[in-house]
Amino acid sequence: MSPAVRSPLPGEAAALDSVDDPVFAGGVVGPGLALRPPTGRRLDVLAPVTGTIVKTTPHAFVVRADDGAAVLVHLGIDTVALRGQGFEAVARQGERVDAGQVVCRWDPSGALDSGLDVVSPVVVLEPVGAAIEPAIPVPSAVGAGDALFTII
Repeated sequence: MSPAVRSPLPGEAAALDSVDDPVFAGGVVGPGLALRPPTGRRLDVLAPVTGTIVKTTPHAFVVRADDGAAVLVHLGIDTVALRGQGFEAVARQGERVDAGQVVCRWDPSGALDSGLDVVSPVVVLEPVGAAIEPAIPVPSAVGAGDALFTII
């Protein structure tokens, strides 16, 4: 079994099918969980696994773990429309990160003010066909850096 995928944000963990986006909710992107982060303050967004950042945009990033698994953290739904507003990069594409290391900072208030949903999917992109085993009851509160799920 793979090491635990850690929560990149504090908040409430929810089933992915509760996300108001058919691509995430339908599991098209991959299996995972969603996080409903607190609002009203800027949040440190943490690497969910130890590995290398293989893709980064202001609102999303992918870390390829040492075992080859690729984990996507997508901050909010349709937040690409914010064009980077409210997001601050800390780590860069190609950089090696440890699980729990700050990758970026995000203030969800801008997304809310724009009428966007701040629910944030954490999804396994690879290996294709992977499944997850939640490390916590879903739904439940989770802290940043807490074990979220394992890849099976």
